[in-house]
Amino acid sequence: MAYEERIASALKLKVSQVAATIELLSEGNTIPFIARYRKERTGKLDEEQLRQVEALVKRFTNMDERRASIVASIESQGKMTDEIMKRLVEADTLTALEDIYQPYKRKRKTRASVARSRGLQELADRILAQQIIKGTAEDAAQEYLTDDVPDVEAALAGARDIVAEMATDHSDVRRITREKALKFGSLLAEKKSGAKDERGVYRTYYEFRQRIERIQPHQVLAINRGEKEKVLRVKMEVPDRDWRNAMEKYFSATPLSPFDDQLMLALEDGANRLLLPAIERDIRRGLTKTAEKHAINVFATNLRSLLTQPPLSGHTVMGIDPGYRTGCKIAIVDSTGKILDTGTIYPHFNEKKWNATLELLEKLVKKHLVDLISIGNGTASRETEKLAAELIQRVGGNLNYIITNEAGASVYSASPEARREMPNLDVSIRGAVSIARRVQDPLAELVKIEPKAIGVGMYQHDVNQTELGSALDAVVGSAVNQVGVDVNTASPALLTYVSGLGPKLAERIVAFRDEEGPFKSRKALKNVSGLGNKAFEQAAGFLRIRGGDNPLDMSAIHPESYPVAETILLKSNLNLQSSVEQRREVLENFKIENPVEVLAKELNVGVPTLDDIYEQLVRPGRDPREDLPAPILRNDILSMDDLMVGMRLKGTVRNVIDFGAFIDIGVKQDGLMHISKIPRGHRLQIGNILEVEIDSIDIDRGRISLSWVEAE
Repeated sequence: MAYEERIASALKLKVSQVAATIELLSEGNTIPFIARYRKERTGKLDEEQLRQVEALVKRFTNMDERRASIVASIESQGKMTDEIMKRLVEADTLTALEDIYQPYKRKRKTRASVARSRGLQELADRILAQQIIKGTAEDAAQEYLTDDVPDVEAALAGARDIVAEMATDHSDVRRITREKALKFGSLLAEKKSGAKDERGVYRTYYEFRQRIERIQPHQVLAINRGEKEKVLRVKMEVPDRDWRNAMEKYFSATPLSPFDDQLMLALEDGANRLLLPAIERDIRRGLTKTAEKHAINVFATNLRSLLTQPPLSGHTVMGIDPGYRTGCKIAIVDSTGKILDTGTIYPHFNEKKWNATLELLEKLVKKHLVDLISIGNGTASRETEKLAAELIQRVGGNLNYIITNEAGASVYSASPEARREMPNLDVSIRGAVSIARRVQDPLAELVKIEPKAIGVGMYQHDVNQTELGSALDAVVGSAVNQVGVDVNTASPALLTYVSGLGPKLAERIVAFRDEEGPFKSRKALKNVSGLGNKAFEQAAGFLRIRGGDNPLDMSAIHPESYPVAETILLKSNLNLQSSVEQRREVLENFKIENPVEVLAKELNVGVPTLDDIYEQLVRPGRDPREDLPAPILRNDILSMDDLMVGMRLKGTVRNVIDFGAFIDIGVKQDGLMHISKIPRGHRLQIGNILEVEIDSIDIDRGRISLSWVEAE
């Protein structure tokens, strides 16, 4: 079956959609570009579906490469048969391929290979055949005694080693045992004697037993970490009947044969020494891979939500990076992100320092007309939040504060990007600048940080780092292209993620902009060295030119569709200078009088593209983040002592994990809403704002349990 058919069947898509996607990818098109500007060819597949197709193409390609390698290996040994070839061709997973190849792998020195070198293969074959002879197995073994095989027991033991290896290498034995283990086996964990786990991180797994088919991804990763840290001992348990049935189906003893007990001994030894350990490695590797994939997906979903938080534009922001001994670093930026002032304050030493700090901050707020304070959520954030609340009481007006996730700020501060952007600022101050700018435009600021450092998931350090990095880069790229980028203000980091560009072209665009001044049109991008027709095609629709020569350049309409857009405006008696209000009113009536299907045919353009053009003519360059609720701004502070069971509060989702969500309700400790409290069908995302009710408070352990409040 061709890739197109196999992928279409697996993803429940049309073969034509998959074929078009594979062709577009092979032509060098990016997934954001295909999803946005090639809807007609793919049947409107979205980015997730396109990535699934891409992943399956890669998987099937890897499988075919491995299949070819295995075929070549077996043929070089002169052992290929029509039956083996048929099974290799029909194998549909890498595991199935490896099971078939197992008997033909070139192994390092084993007990069986040593026995073969001593001439015991024939005796092993007699045991496998359950030969019926006169006399005993010991009598038969006498024929194989040599200097290397001094006695009967050594001969039989060596022959059993060969039988054990042959039986456990049998592909169907491995397959059936694996299937039974996955269905009926259990994973066990226990605390190692004398192991140190002072904080009780792994207490849940000190006496843990769970059926393999029921174990959860976060449990797998926690157990793996506990084992790696030498706190836990882990093993898998498979019911004896399962592996016995699998082995005896293909290697059954004949009571009339004197070799029957030798076969059973060999199978028992092979199962315990070779088969079950191999199956345990296979299954645990599979469980880990599945758990890692799940964890990466959770991280990616959370990262997308964080990146697409609505910007708090138009604010002059004071960013505070809290600290005790080294003080709190502050940075004030205007509404464009320009740095106005910086400094260090030391409020957390004594009352005198506290009061002096309040006076200083009050002067800075009034001097720069600060109307928002952004406080990093790290060390001393709670005390700094109290400082902000008192400052707001002194200043009055419309001053508010917000707690900002500072994850990755220190990584960014020491990065080449930060040094390039703020060469004259101390590393510690750069973090405060980042905390201030994050609320103004989370996406533009967070793209400067390695995605893995942002930390909105669980076990991100335990999963495959290459796969994690690839998945997170895809999420960042998707978010950047979904929002669009102002080419005249964007940093190299932001431009890097634009479809078709990358680090080198991003640097060249900024360098060209610095030398020649702002771009006046999208066409002018072609003057950038190295930015050829293909890169322009992929990138142009995602780049915005505000106040340029052509008003369409600030929209998401691709330059290739400008003639269609201009024709629509002309037919509706509008032009590029018509106001958005005019366009909205006129085009709504125009669409009624000119059905999209009819006009699309007339203009020789697809209906999806025409719909997108209409949308952009009415709302040019619309930022999709504007449709989300704005973050909660605060002007007073709550403490754990202020909370009561039954109290209802507004909260912001800070992290979503397997067993629930952590929600910021305005106190230092985020509350946990367990998954059992989230109504079925609701999927929380980072940044969601919802009303919650306090179920329980554990002040000593700093834990708050929350429940869902239905909107009235």
